[in-house]
Amino acid sequence: MNPTKSETQTLNRADTLKLAAAGALILIALAAFYLFSNYSLLVRVIGLLIAAGAAVVIALKTEPGAETLEFLLSSRSEVRKVVWPTRAETTQTTLIVIAMVVIMGILLWLFDVLLLWLVRLITG
Repeated sequence: MNPTKSETQTLNRADTLKLAAAGALILIALAAFYLFSNYSLLVRVIGLLIAAGAAVVIALKTEPGAETLEFLLSSRSEVRKVVWPTRAETTQTTLIVIAMVVIMGILLWLFDVLLLWLVRLITG
């Protein structure tokens, strides 16, 4: 059953309200963090973390939040599928890159010396 246009707008409005509430919660928590500066830093940081966690939970209850969570979970599974190089392969590749940089540096230096010699030869 497809939702009607009004139901879709209600969902979008609800999501907008939830995201606004999450943002407001973060702003209130930040204001409280600085407003209660005479209290212990540990207590203020813990309160800020709790408020941030609550804001994340609220944001995840929206459609964009659910899509973001799904993307993060699928990204995590894709990263697990990656075959990472061994330490020996990484070392060999790094040494090859360093050797090529040195060789190209020498070749460019020689080319620069050749061009300098030619310019001096032409200009006298």
